[in-house]
Amino acid sequence: MDDIDRKIIGQLQENGRATLLELTAVTGLTSMGTKKRVERLINKKIIKVEALVNPDALKLHPAIIMLEMESAEAMQELLNRYERCPRVVQIFKTVGGFNLIALVVAETEETLESISMEKCSLRCSKGIRRSEFYPVSEIYFSPFLQVREKLAEKTNLTSPCRVECTPCDRYEQKKCVGCPTTQNYRGTL
Repeated sequence: MDDIDRKIIGQLQENGRATLLELTAVTGLTSMGTKKRVERLINKKIIKVEALVNPDALKLHPAIIMLEMESAEAMQELLNRYERCPRVVQIFKTVGGFNLIALVVAETEETLESISMEKCSLRCSKGIRRSEFYPVSEIYFSPFLQVREKLAEKTNLTSPCRVECTPCDRYEQKKCVGCPTTQNYRGTL
């Protein structure tokens, strides 16, 4: 990566919809030279241009979940179980006391409480030694997150984590909006 690549990346981070003309003005290259640079960055998987979501604007409630897993097998099972969950924004594998850290979002504070302790919670998976749950009060520097809206299909009978919402007491009492992938979903994702 050189200075021209950094200029392209910086401009796209400021405005992911920057035109080729705008990028050319920043790089000093021809439009064809700039276009080839952008394509190379994308093809080498150095950058990806996509829409990020402002959870505050959508009244979403983010939280951090820290997990200490018992084994590599339990970790892989958890990753497989939540791979298609629209509420899980990111999961990071770490080295230290906690070996997984997840960033999740919920539509309401009550739903956030549900995903912190109910059967659909990351924390309720098999193979977890200990966990901690931290609702996020403010996001600094960039308010945008990679919320996986495309996974909120609202068509399935059962959620990706294989938990049914309808028999859950919190769902019945309207304290949880349910899973955004299921037909019973009552939320805004």
